[in-house]
Amino acid sequence: MTRKPTLLGAAALAGALVLTGCTAGGAGGSASSGDKVTLTFLTFETPNLDAKYWDAAIARASAKVPGVTIKKLVSPSADRTGYAKQLDSTGQFPDIMIGLNPAGFAEAHKLAAWSDSELATYAEPHANTYDGKVYQLPYAAQTTLVYYNKGDFTKAGIGAPPRTYAELLADNAKLKAKGINPMVVGGGGKDSWADMFPLICTVATDVYKKTPDWLSQRTAGKVKFTDRAFVTAAGKVADLAHKGYVDRAGLSRSYADTEQAFRDGKGAMYPMGSWFSASADAKKPSFDTGVFAWPTDQGAPALPGVTGGGMTVSSKASDVKLAKKWAKAFMEDHKNLDAAVKADGLIIDIKGYTPPDNMGPVYKATVAAYRQAQKADGIVNSFSQETGDGSMPPGLSDKAAAGVQKLLSGRMTAAQFGAYMDEQWDKATR
Repeated sequence: MTRKPTLLGAAALAGALVLTGCTAGGAGGSASSGDKVTLTFLTFETPNLDAKYWDAAIARASAKVPGVTIKKLVSPSADRTGYAKQLDSTGQFPDIMIGLNPAGFAEAHKLAAWSDSELATYAEPHANTYDGKVYQLPYAAQTTLVYYNKGDFTKAGIGAPPRTYAELLADNAKLKAKGINPMVVGGGGKDSWADMFPLICTVATDVYKKTPDWLSQRTAGKVKFTDRAFVTAAGKVADLAHKGYVDRAGLSRSYADTEQAFRDGKGAMYPMGSWFSASADAKKPSFDTGVFAWPTDQGAPALPGVTGGGMTVSSKASDVKLAKKWAKAFMEDHKNLDAAVKADGLIIDIKGYTPPDNMGPVYKATVAAYRQAQKADGIVNSFSQETGDGSMPPGLSDKAAAGVQKLLSGRMTAAQFGAYMDEQWDKATR
């Protein structure tokens, strides 16, 4: 769900305030009377996480915290961070938010910090810190993998997933030679974030594998996007498109349409967040789906991952203590966790939690790939999705996604993309 910790990347803001059963949020929507309080809760909807999912989860949490009435706010796009900024600019900052990127809000003291005792049940309590403080409950991990059509691989004579980048290129060539589009990549309209996944993988293998704190070094001015390592990563993405391994005509597809294109067999491979595993199991395509980690040149593991994605609470909520209590009740409810795993393929990082036994094969393969990389010390940062110290400046992930569209479409070279990113970084931090 965290796509973007939710990990879902940033899409263009659109539309006006979308509320369910309420008026505006934050100072304009919260109310406290006696021992009762009304709190606004900003969420978002995707094909996996629909209104029914959120309403049921809210009801379960509210049943555990008497005196709290929740008014649900729904982001008009998956970019709830951008929407939270929009609400903040008009004095309507929500009381509770899920999947928010705390960058910018944390430094501005707009969020309430979680204490160590409040984080005691979380497996990686300090996964995302800002100057030593935690502002988002780190309840789940997500990663980016390559989901593939096993039938297409068989048709192309590919017996096993690639173990090195050279093998990945060779497999792309075999698929193309059979008239099969190798990779499905989208990101049109407000879902520009969806084009980022190939770059997330190549930055993981070519930059973060060798230099885990590369982005912190960029903040310190020790490295630049025009440096060889980053340009090489960007060049791999451009090269895939140049060779016809990515269907450029599909770049205008929305996130939902891109997923449907893979389901419809319009490409053999689908680089995507691990949340796709739940969708692949719940609505099985007409083919068997496999999964593998985007390979490095030498085959050593470098899987992009991020832990976080949970609740944040406004430091100005009308009752911060109750807001935090409700947020933890939502986050730690076993049925809510089961629902999140089934709906969004989350890898829960709360102590003692085990996913439902009846999870499907794609989810199990996804978790196995993540745990295997974790065991081999092969988890690295997920470019543009980082949170905590060493994350990208607010708004820069949107700019990166816009640049990747040009990179994939051939309107920008890898070197030009690096220069573009340095320029955007300077503007964002000026």
